[in-house]
Parts: sequence; structure tokens; C-alpha cells
Amino acid sequence: MLKPFNKYLIVICLFMPVTGFSQNFASTSPEQRALIAKNMLLYQRSNGGWPKHIKEVKIDYSQPLNDEELAIVKENYASSIDATIDNNATVKEIQFLTAQFKATGEREYLNAVEKGISYLLDAQYPNGGWPQYYPDKRIYRHYITYNDNAMINVLTLLQDVSEGKKDMDVVNKALALKASQSVQKGLDCILKTQIKVDGKLTVWCAQHDEVTLQPANARAFELISLSGSESVGIVQFLMSQKNPSPAIKEAIINAINWFEKSKIEGYKISWTTDPVKGKEQSLIKDENSVLWARFYEIGTNEPFFVGRDGVKKKSMYEIEAERRNGYAWYGTWPDKLINQTYPAWAAINLTNSGFAK
Repeated sequence: MLKPFNKYLIVICLFMPVTGFSQNFASTSPEQRALIAKNMLLYQRSNGGWPKHIKEVKIDYSQPLNDEELAIVKENYASSIDATIDNNATVKEIQFLTAQFKATGEREYLNAVEKGISYLLDAQYPNGGWPQYYPDKRIYRHYITYNDNAMINVLTLLQDVSEGKKDMDVVNKALALKASQSVQKGLDCILKTQIKVDGKLTVWCAQHDEVTLQPANARAFELISLSGSESVGIVQFLMSQKNPSPAIKEAIINAINWFEKSKIEGYKISWTTDPVKGKEQSLIKDENSVLWARFYEIGTNEPFFVGRDGVKKKSMYEIEAERRNGYAWYGTWPDKLINQTYPAWAAINLTNSGFAK
């Protein structure tokens, strides 16, 4: 009987944030890093990308593969349909293997890195966006995907490649040049997908149509909206640009204005655990707290909530418990951005620039 793949993936491999990568790599032993890296080589698809799971089970790079598991991995090597940038897939492997090459000098790791970067470059649309999966175009996978920072993670990595930062100085210079050009196309896509309401720039939807660039639906509970979450990562990336253009400055200023306009004051999210119902989130009053909704309706700017029936509701209490407690409907995502990051950025970039802060 085939042993199921281990379901438990250590934090470093699956949920590792881009910004915390170096620390996570350094915290593991050389032996563990070698095991993880070797497994990453095995899971890389022939087109250069990586999947995020096998048969709906999250990949665990931290565990040795037995003969049956290894046979399944090798059997799927030529597959490309499950290669993705969702959940940091492909980006995290490139980062890890780059650090492993720097630590060991073993060329096979750099070969995999450069193949992975080529995959990302190939996956980019001519208009600068990235689909969630490539080349799989089923359901919503073909849309330009900001959801869970997918496209921003790719752009951040490619910007590091183009500038030779965070160990990326080892990458072939021809690829670095292509990465630089790719970042510029990505920035153009970001500017073109920023949503206007009544002629005023606001923020972004979690996904946009790759042809029309208009906001698009994803899963039944992820409808067209102004995103209070994904838009934060987009603005942070725009702020990371050296010598930002007037268009980038305008995009940032208008997004910050929207965040200020859309904050929900006097409430916070509280989690409780019920012996029968399990963990539940509640919206409770707290005069010292500020929240933002995950989804705002385009036009009215009112928060909305959706269950698996795909029907908008005005309150998260109107949707089924599974979705109500299994999704981040509210958060403090823009708090640091508008109170710390933006003022520091504005002091440098908007002084005597003709732009109102």
C-alpha cells in the first residue's frame, strides 16, 4: 500500500515569508538544509517551476522520500500543469536553493535556480502580469494574481535578481537583465490595474483579467472587490522603487488615501474556542482599535462577506461558520504602511516634488 505523503510541512518550506528567508535558512542545520535542497531538486518540474502540493497534500521537503514516493515524484517530473506561484511556490525554492548554492558551491543548485527564474520569466504575460499557475489556465488560475501576494513575491525576487541582492549576484547576468525588464513590465501592469472609482484611483482587486485588466472573481467567496489586504503588498513594492516616477507616486498617494478613507475605527477581531464549535472569530467594540475589511464593494466602498454560495452579505455573521471562521475577513494589514512606512517614504520622495502628501 502506498504510504501517503507527509502532510506536515515545516514553516521554513511552505509558509516562509520572502523577507524572513535568510534567517530561516540560517536557523537550520547543514544536514537539514541539504535534505530540503535535494528534495527541492526532485520536485522541480521540467519547465522550471514547482508545485505546492501533490494529490492535494502539501509538499514536505523536510522528510526523506521512500522508494514509492520517489517514484511518484519522478513520474511527475515532466508535468508542468501544477507549477505555480501560489503560496510562495517557486519563489521560496529559488531563494532556498540560491542560499544553498552559496553555502556549498554545488552547481546543481544554481542550475535549478536559473531554470526556476526562466520559468517565472516565461510565465509573465506580455502586459506584465503573472497568472497564479502556468501553463494551467483552468478556472481562475489564468488571472493576473495579486492574491496572497503571489505576483508581488515574484516581482520582489526578480528585482533582487536584477540588482544582485540577497545572494542573487550568482545568477547569470543575461537572466539578471531579463529580470530587470520583467520588473518594469510588472510595474506597468500594477499601474494599469489600479482601480478607478468616479475617476479617482483607489487600490486593487486580488485578481484581474489578463486581457481586459479588469477586476475578476476567483473562488465563490472571493468576488470582485477593492482589496484591503493584497493592496498593501502592492503599495509596499511600489515604495521600494528607486527614483519613483510621477505615476508611481500618484498610485501610492491615492492608495494611501483610500486606506485612510476605508479604515473601520473602534473595533477589533477576537478569537474564542468553543468545545463544540471550535475556534470562532468575533467583531467586538474597542475604542483603541482600527481594522480594515478584506473586501470592499467597488462603487459603494462598503465591506462585504461571502460564503460558499457566492452571495454577498453585509455581515460576516450572515455566512456559514466554516467560511466565517476559516477566512481573514478583517485585519490590520495597512496599519504599519500608513502610519510608519508611508510617512518615511513621503519625507524622502514627496518633499518639493509638487505632490501633496
